[in-house]
Amino acid sequence: MQGSKPAAITAHVTELEMTSPPKQSLPMPVNIHTAMLRVSEIPLAYYRFLYLRVGKRWHWTERLRMSDEELAGLLHNKTTTVTVLYVDGAPAGFFELHEREDEVIELTHFGLMEHALGLGLGKWFLLQTLLAAWAMNPRKVKVTTNNLDHPRALQLYQQFGFSPVATREATVEPLTDAELLALARKL
Repeated sequence: MQGSKPAAITAHVTELEMTSPPKQSLPMPVNIHTAMLRVSEIPLAYYRFLYLRVGKRWHWTERLRMSDEELAGLLHNKTTTVTVLYVDGAPAGFFELHEREDEVIELTHFGLMEHALGLGLGKWFLLQTLLAAWAMNPRKVKVTTNNLDHPRALQLYQQFGFSPVATREATVEPLTDAELLALARKL
């Protein structure tokens, strides 16, 4: 039985950028065993697992609809880096950076899995993400968020030094049951 197609959602998108590294310094959360590992040539099934676990509640769909060839071409390109956060040995979130030709680093994806929320990791992990981006010596770092993201995402980005530069509306097509089933078969 195939379920009905979920209704499209209109999202208010905000594009932000920062032109200097963050000035904050945050200690690593205590009593939590963490590790961050950059994954070169990330296996597509693992990436889709991370993307789905982090982004499902925020309606991330784009990468889940890509073919293996499209996704591999993007992720295995030398301009893209994926770094995974582990908590107590298990994946807990990830960030993805894309190095553009114009000396701009784009933070394309950032987030935590549900089991890592409420542990005090969010701000610390974002700071580590931004430090990794600025270590690539860009002239600026960009990020895009929308009103479907975590309720404090926009505020947090601004707290770390991002400034809004543009807004727009976008339509998000939630995954259908059939798409989720097909995705599950790939994992």
